[in-house]
Amino acid sequence: MSARILVVDDVTVNVRLLEAKLSSEYFNVITAFNGEKALEMARAEKPDLVLLDVMMPGMDGFEVCQRLKADPATAEIPVVMVTALSDVSDRVKGLESGADDFLTKPVNDVALFARVRSLVRLKRMTEEWRLREEVSGRFENVLGAGPKLEEDLVPARVVVWEQSDFAAQRIGEMLAPMVQEVVRVKSPEELTRSFEKPADLVILSLAGSFDALRLVGQLRSAEISRFAPILLIAAEEEMARLAKGLDLGANDYILRPIDRNELVARVRTQVRRKRLQDRLQENYQRSLALALTDSLTGLYNRRYFTAHLEGLMTRIGEGAQGAAVLMLDVDFFKKVNDTYGHAAGDAVLREVALRLARNVRGFDLVARYGGEEFVVVMPETTLPIATMVAERLRAAIADKPVATGDIGREIPVSISIGIAATQERGDSSGALLERADEALYEAKGTGRNRAVNWEPNMRALARVGH
Repeated sequence: MSARILVVDDVTVNVRLLEAKLSSEYFNVITAFNGEKALEMARAEKPDLVLLDVMMPGMDGFEVCQRLKADPATAEIPVVMVTALSDVSDRVKGLESGADDFLTKPVNDVALFARVRSLVRLKRMTEEWRLREEVSGRFENVLGAGPKLEEDLVPARVVVWEQSDFAAQRIGEMLAPMVQEVVRVKSPEELTRSFEKPADLVILSLAGSFDALRLVGQLRSAEISRFAPILLIAAEEEMARLAKGLDLGANDYILRPIDRNELVARVRTQVRRKRLQDRLQENYQRSLALALTDSLTGLYNRRYFTAHLEGLMTRIGEGAQGAAVLMLDVDFFKKVNDTYGHAAGDAVLREVALRLARNVRGFDLVARYGGEEFVVVMPETTLPIATMVAERLRAAIADKPVATGDIGREIPVSISIGIAATQERGDSSGALLERADEALYEAKGTGRNRAVNWEPNMRALARVGH
């Protein structure tokens, strides 16, 4: 995995050493020798990660990190602080400044490369969700933004894999003030069952007879736990295994002996990231739904219907069985609006949509085509079967008036239906829709409240305005 890395240090030798190490692993390296230049380059170059020295004259690394995280243009760039400081209090201060990790000089190459790859992978995944949210964001204007997740305030649920009873109890005590629930598991089966409720973080200890790194792979391969953050706990001499864990998909690690403040800071960082990822996914899914569904009826909209039908016709052209399309129109709908008001008209459309959806197969598609028009697509359906279904739908609408609570009235409603089926493998979605539309014109022009099959001689009638 290649990436652009910004190395920041006021000592030239340190910069050149890191540059040589990273370049040997095919990373693209850019450099800065003070805090101001680092901020300038971060904004201009948009690196994938910043390796930041702490002890620099003027603006130290803590301040640089704070400024990077406060600027929306650079806030999501991962920052790894590289320092000779080894006190836990310094690591906690860095994490609270927004740093993603600490590496102590002299830098361990295995830890360096594993950390860089892990954080770059995380950044790119976040960028992908940001891009999806941005592209689909225009649909938020249709219904407004969805419920916003409070990334810091929602209590977290943490799953802990720790073979030692004492160590597990100690971790639970450390996290008690900031999390809602700590679930301890001691077997792979218990770990799987723990995801019956969503987990915000998994803490895996590498100590014990069971190879906990296998659990990292298990969590990343299962759909239900694929995006759950993973925090590893290990001894300093287990750095090679930690690096392997990061390559497998773990998000962070902490070394023994565990300092409470550092554990809390790392857990808080991972939970916030999980909240952000959940929000991005939720907004994307909601925007996608807005893009593909009709806000009034809840049916698929014309955009989705068009893509669906084109895909179906392609499969039919490749040898799948034929299909049928029903074009439906609510009779005298303008009169409903004029007589009872638009609120009653909306109630009629919602009820028609509901009855249509209830009276077709699960894999048939019902969509709102526009205004008071609906369409039903039925795969693997012949014209005689489509005719039977159309009559059933017509009766489902006409046989029972629509009750409107707002005006306390029951409104009689009927629909006209045009029916068309595929004729040959070279048939197109446009031709099929045109035939269904011509049949609909025929149904409306010959009395309404009826279903009509398409016939070749209808084309002339459609042209003259029926």
